[in-house]
Amino acid sequence: MSLPLTGTSVLALEQAVAAPLASRHLADLGARVGKIERPDGGDFARGYDHSVNGLASHFVWLNRGKESVVLDLKTPGGRAVLTDLVAGADVFLQNLAPGAAARLGFGAAGLRARHPRLVTVDLSGYGSGDEDAPSHLCLDLEK
Repeated sequence: MSLPLTGTSVLALEQAVAAPLASRHLADLGARVGKIERPDGGDFARGYDHSVNGLASHFVWLNRGKESVVLDLKTPGGRAVLTDLVAGADVFLQNLAPGAAARLGFGAAGLRARHPRLVTVDLSGYGSGDEDAPSHLCLDLEK
């Protein structure tokens, strides 16, 4: 039996809770999820505890079913690899600090201009900094 998102490719530039939970649900529905992690230890949630084979139970629970790659997005080489990965993705999901993805060249509007079929998701558990936006959750989902 095929799951609803089988054949869908999701690229997740994520950490902590909000985006990892969202992309975990997509993986549970059959999407292939690639998680982009920092070179200095990856997602900081890995170290919350060491209950599951040296990893945090929180991290393992939120990241099951995903593949991950370490990229240094502060370098041109790291950004070039991410650019290539985005070109082959159906969905780009990120939960960096507000504006951080755009500063790296991966803002939603720019990505959609270059890849009109790409679904972009900007997720923040703390708000966008825009006082007109909800303070508990900001989700920009456009196709």
